[in-house]
Amino acid sequence: MKVFIKVVFIISWIFLGEFSYAQEWPIRPISLIVSYPSGGTADLMARTIANPLGKLLGTSIVVENKPGASGQIAASYVAKSNPDGYTLLLDASSYSVNPSLYSKLPYDPNKDFKTLALLALYPNVLLVNPSFPAKSVKELVAIAKARPNEISYASSGNGSAQHLAGALFEIKAGVEMQHIPYKGGALAINDVIGGQVPIVFGSVASTKQYVESARLNALAVTSKKRALSMPNVPTMVESGVQGYEVYEWNGVFAPSATPSRILKKISDSIAKVMQSPEVSDKVSSLGGEIFIGDSEAADKFIKSQMIDWSKLVKSGKISVD
Repeated sequence: MKVFIKVVFIISWIFLGEFSYAQEWPIRPISLIVSYPSGGTADLMARTIANPLGKLLGTSIVVENKPGASGQIAASYVAKSNPDGYTLLLDASSYSVNPSLYSKLPYDPNKDFKTLALLALYPNVLLVNPSFPAKSVKELVAIAKARPNEISYASSGNGSAQHLAGALFEIKAGVEMQHIPYKGGALAINDVIGGQVPIVFGSVASTKQYVESARLNALAVTSKKRALSMPNVPTMVESGVQGYEVYEWNGVFAPSATPSRILKKISDSIAKVMQSPEVSDKVSSLGGEIFIGDSEAADKFIKSQMIDWSKLVKSGKISVD
């Protein structure tokens, strides 16, 4: 009888202790670890949601940038952190590409993380130097088919979002082009503006200024619908490239062992923040659109991205070497 009472006491203590902990959480600041440097879209999204999210949760959100290795440094740091809800990861679409690009990661995205939210989707845009003869996607495809492997496109590096957008374009449009990797998106765009390379796939947010100043011509956006910030630019599908749809995105993740009550509290709070005018207006200004769906829908989308990019990486024999 004494043993039974002791067991009941221990179970009750564990349950009530966890319940009390979840009810009290948070009692200190939360660290939001960003996988890319300050100034980029991931960093802007982190700083956009930090203050309103902190207010909803009743604490402060501290944004910390830990860039490097296509997001691996930040992801590894969060994966190894205490699963108590006080250390979260804000990553980008490279999160879904890394498993197929790298034979060994310092974390397992399927086992080490729980998806809390997918914040927003950001289309890329196919850009060309104004001196390039193609003024439409149709004309670009015709030129590329007439001159296989002679037309080049720049990117921010092997395996980058821009590289994958270009590789998918080659497959869907039935063309063969030369990929020119750079050490960063700014360098790639600068060389396309300068005329050293004719083509680049850039984010709508970071390249809109060059389109408006006529330093680059926008041929098509990579989203399913036209981008609100570039309403006169057709989509790839409208331009004749069927089945082409590419987005960069930002998501928030937590260590998988984090208590479910805390995970739900964070994901529900993020959903409210994303619907606020302050945040939705910021996303629109960056050329993106709010992701519609809960944490399960976000996780399903990200896993489908992993499968799609894995197929492309294998078929295109893409490597980071």
